[in-house]
Amino acid sequence: MSRKVIIFIATSLDGYIATEDDSLDWLFKVEGEGDNGYSEFYDTIDTIVLGRRTYDWIMKVEKQNFPYKNKKCYEFTKSKYEPNNNVEFVDGDIVKFIDTLKGVEGKNIWIVGGGDLISYFLKENLVDEFIISIAPTIIGTGIPLFNKQNIEIELELKSIRRFNQFAELHYVKRQSDNI
Repeated sequence: MSRKVIIFIATSLDGYIATEDDSLDWLFKVEGEGDNGYSEFYDTIDTIVLGRRTYDWIMKVEKQNFPYKNKKCYEFTKSKYEPNNNVEFVDGDIVKFIDTLKGVEGKNIWIVGGGDLISYFLKENLVDEFIISIAPTIIGTGIPLFNKQNIEIELELKSIRRFNQFAELHYVKRQSDNI
């Protein structure tokens, strides 16, 4: 069985994953329940992919406390970075790279973000599942979860869960899209 590429992310009710200045303050004001299913999900993955802007945000906010030390992390970039023991920098064909990752035995692959990388993965039909927690907050503007693009993806609702004020929607791609 092939590994799955999964988007696990929180969004505002109006579809933003961060403000224009990359702030998540609005998200942390929402009353959740426990860790809102994070630990349960985190145990299902062993590989993380992220874009440059998300990597830069993590390095700025988390400083020396990289949050994914026990997972294999890849950052897709055209920029040059100093070597990092926690992340492998990838500058190449993303589709080929992900196809190779999916062919290697292991747990699922998590797209941490950001919006541009998610859009690219959607355009290239690389996403298998979507686990989206919706916060009861409208922020009006920011970084959208889904950029405008000319794609259509049919999904099936797998589950709905509530974590106090968060609603988690879990969708899988319809089988006809997996061909």
